Amino acid sequence: MRRVVSVSLGSSKRDKKHVATILGEEFTIERLGTDGDLEAFRRKFEELDGKVDALGVGGADIYVVVGEKRYAFRQIIDLVKGVKVTPVVDGGGLKHTLERETIKILTEVIDWPRQRVLLVSAVDRYGMAQALDEACPNVVYGDLLFGLGLPVPLRSYRAVKLIGGILLPIVTKLPFKWFYPTGAKQEQRTPKHKKWFDWATVVCGDWHYIRRYAPDNLKDKTIITQTLRTADLDWLRTTGAKQAITTTPVMGGETFATNVMEGVIVTLAKKRPEQMTEQDYLDALKNLGWVPNVINLQETR
Repeated sequence: MRRVVSVSLGSSKRDKKHVATILGEEFTIERLGTDGDLEAFRRKFEELDGKVDALGVGGADIYVVVGEKRYAFRQIIDLVKGVKVTPVVDGGGLKHTLERETIKILTEVIDWPRQRVLLVSAVDRYGMAQALDEACPNVVYGDLLFGLGLPVPLRSYRAVKLIGGILLPIVTKLPFKWFYPTGAKQEQRTPKHKKWFDWATVVCGDWHYIRRYAPDNLKDKTIITQTLRTADLDWLRTTGAKQAITTTPVMGGETFATNVMEGVIVTLAKKRPEQMTEQDYLDALKNLGWVPNVINLQETR
């Protein structure tokens, strides 16, 4: 039995465990939240090192990417550096391929040139950001709006690269929780920048950012994100959102985060994360028969 565990800085209320057969291999897949406790996060990684097939970094990123440059969050690197045996992934390799392919595949059902898209953060969904830049002329990138709390929408990926190149070398040396909700904060909603949610017909990106900052009214909007639990879907229905599209496969009626699925793919490939190529991920997605999962939120259940 293969075992992939995502250790998250997020709330333990979202913990889950699932057993699945994937391409003929039996997997136990788990998510363990540490409620924002950095030391508990560190200890859990070290405790599981050598005992599982892959470890995922949940509720945080090791790396963010802008253009062709990758920047590491120093604090997260320090927290996982004690892992010596088990491969550690944060979903970055899969985001670059899976989320880019999601936008391309959805061209069949979404007329991108006619949409207005809000991507809540581009630097952690860089494959999606780059694909949207090619497909849709009307995109607002919310990195400054939601990541730094500045009332400055970025209206082009070129602007993201320019600002990112200036700020990310500084930002990635600061405490991660200054920029991303951890622990109980993931359960809190503090809506902001309603203007840009109202403007958008499609809202994309990290689910915790979307849920934390979105207004109560998302009527007729399409939400594209990675991980939605049953409670998340129930909340989206109350907002009037039209549909939700998840980029990761459904297991046990819900989806796991990209770091978990990257752990599964790395395990199946029998490679270290640094050995994986973009083609390796694309081949794995093809073998898995992966397609984006479209959920009609207005159907009567």
